Amino acid sequence: MPGAGEPAATDSAVPAVRHEAALAWRHHAALWSLAGALLALALVLLGLRLAPGGHPVTQDDIDAAVRVSLEREPLPSAAAQAYEAIVPSLVRVVALSDEGDNPDEDAEERAMQRSLGTGVVIIDNGTILTSLHVVSGAKKLLVRFAGGFESEAMLVGAQPENDLAVLRALRLPDDMEAATMRSTADLRSGDHVIAVGYPFGIGPSASYGVVSGLQREFRSADGETTLTHLIQFDAAANPGNSGGPLVTMDGQVVGIVTAILNPSEQRTFIGIGFAVPIENAAQAAGMPPF
Repeated sequence: MPGAGEPAATDSAVPAVRHEAALAWRHHAALWSLAGALLALALVLLGLRLAPGGHPVTQDDIDAAVRVSLEREPLPSAAAQAYEAIVPSLVRVVALSDEGDNPDEDAEERAMQRSLGTGVVIIDNGTILTSLHVVSGAKKLLVRFAGGFESEAMLVGAQPENDLAVLRALRLPDDMEAATMRSTADLRSGDHVIAVGYPFGIGPSASYGVVSGLQREFRSADGETTLTHLIQFDAAANPGNSGGPLVTMDGQVVGIVTAILNPSEQRTFIGIGFAVPIENAAQAAGMPPF
């Protein structure tokens, strides 16, 4: 969990207008899939009309044509579409305790024992949100994008009261995309969500569940840190998921995974996870509320 300290200043104001364009672009793939299904349906119905002895198309004909079309080319699940939308914005965050460490496997293995987590790009200049406890005390930060591109990163902002840190990648891949964020104002218990990240360093990994509750409170095992106004969810999260996005079925980020509740010493998931609402996270990066 986050340590105490004064927040670092964010080094620039950030634009917010690109979110609508990003959302529209990400829906293109789903729209093309739907268009393909509708085209297939139209061809089947046209065949029924043109066949010898063709009869007026009935609702049963339409239902049968839809079933045939979906059997030939099933549409991806909502969770799969949400995962595909968020993956280009995902990063693996490795915190190294020595600036002289090299980003090789041994260094990453040592770092995993101390601090390894997830982050999500929220601005296309390489601004990344993650959990403060992932990077606290690090001498050197590495981020690895989902496509394998790796860069050093620097800490440019912090919000200890919400366990949030803002990073800036020093180099960016060509295929990087900033995530689209949405307000939690209409989020409800029972809404489907996915948690995406690198549990135990494995990933990108997605887990599927629902929002279990809102306005929850979490106190760290040592009792020194209390987080409030959290989103409770039951999508599986484990060490390494911290700092990763909690994503709705439309591919938009509503929270940053921060903690799991487990009264045992194993630190594995038992069905209760917590995420900081994205409104708080965006403010940590200097973005205006939405």
